[in-house]
Amino acid sequence: MRMTGPFTTRCEQAVADKRLRKTLKNAARIFRQSRADGMDTLPDPEAARDRAEEVKRRCLENLPAILEMLEENVIAAGGHVHWARTGAEANAIVADIARAEGVKAVVKGKSMVTEETGLNHLLESQGIEVNETDLGEWIVQLADEKPSHIVGPALHKNRHEVSELFHEHLGEPITDDIPTLTLMARRALREKFLEADMGITGANMLVAETGTVVLIENEGNIRMSTTLPRVHVAVASLEKAVQSMEDMAAILAVLPRSCTGQVLSSYTSLITGPRREDETDGAEVFHLVLLDNGRSKVLADPEMRPILNCIRCGACFNFCPAYIRVGGLAFPGTYSGPMGSILAPLLAEAQGVDNPYAQFPYFCTTCGACRDACPVRIDHPRLLMKLRARHADTQSPLPPLAAAAFARLTASPRAWKAATTVARTLDPNLKLARRMPGIGKALSLWARKRRLPSFKEPFSKTWKPGKTTRQGGRS
Repeated sequence: MRMTGPFTTRCEQAVADKRLRKTLKNAARIFRQSRADGMDTLPDPEAARDRAEEVKRRCLENLPAILEMLEENVIAAGGHVHWARTGAEANAIVADIARAEGVKAVVKGKSMVTEETGLNHLLESQGIEVNETDLGEWIVQLADEKPSHIVGPALHKNRHEVSELFHEHLGEPITDDIPTLTLMARRALREKFLEADMGITGANMLVAETGTVVLIENEGNIRMSTTLPRVHVAVASLEKAVQSMEDMAAILAVLPRSCTGQVLSSYTSLITGPRREDETDGAEVFHLVLLDNGRSKVLADPEMRPILNCIRCGACFNFCPAYIRVGGLAFPGTYSGPMGSILAPLLAEAQGVDNPYAQFPYFCTTCGACRDACPVRIDHPRLLMKLRARHADTQSPLPPLAAAAFARLTASPRAWKAATTVARTLDPNLKLARRMPGIGKALSLWARKRRLPSFKEPFSKTWKPGKTTRQGGRS
């Protein structure tokens, strides 16, 4: 499935797809129940959320010092640290490492940051084979599509579509049997792991006091990507850094539970530098690339800083009534859902580029379900409303002037009565005008999408003493 055009057009395309809506609804229901079951295993879920929020807030407040500590300890453990101001710089750093190490093939763990920077395209343009190894990410790579969900990248694909992809790209026979499809993927990916010279991953957390990269997964592909290839490169955004192992434990208490309902994911890897002489597996060379790409400006914005608390669990997606109806493919770019509606426009603005995500904040219904589900207590609706206000301040002064005029109108009974009388007189003509080409859009996109009721007689006139009532009697 491929969606094109501006954000509003893509949303319309998604809403028109009944199968997609059904898939999203069912997946969200399962994710919500899993989260509830997982959080119920905590002695005090609300206290755990408070602790996780406190850790993220404190670490962001002290981020410069924590990042310096992280760099020092990664180097002390035998690794290399690179700082990238932009996505292009991060891509160039990884490409330079690949060139220096003679890399011909790369396997990748799931990484939203490298999707943000477009790393795959750059490496492929330089003749390097790049294979996603998360099953969902690999499926959408074969389909040449973008991920549709932060946890389930191929959520929008059914088994029939996956089977057709495997038949087209792998030469496998058509089948609807999920275990058979899984074995097909396992066979194909196992060869890629053995052939790869470099493994590239993101990071769920970076522990500064030890220089440790924390990676959480269920499939084992990330562990394979960090142990079989000779070179491991972790690309992580600045806000992933926490100070201590205790801080990491506080986040781990809520992350897998909020994500998939698990007390702990199937694989939780803590990687500190390259393989040591007494170790039997692991990469011989380790590089950590720390990406800013606008985050330092968000960090310096006290109002918007809380969005950097996000630990990418996906809970806000599964509770958002708007997201559940359109999914991630409707969003251009990498980040979608409630967190993406805040982060994407902020990063674009901080990078000083044309903002293709300016409409994202208006996607929100401000119901607050995302805020209530967030394990680090991000108040998404409040941040989105502030973004709307900022956006409105940069727009034409006409809407505020119209609002002020309406306020004055409603404050005067005489003026209001005169205005509504005129509106009732013109009402049939206005309805006709909305159906005329060109004029409807000029009147309002909002009005084109809704059937507005006709202006009715005011209550005071309808029930005036001595006047016939709607039931035929007299008042």
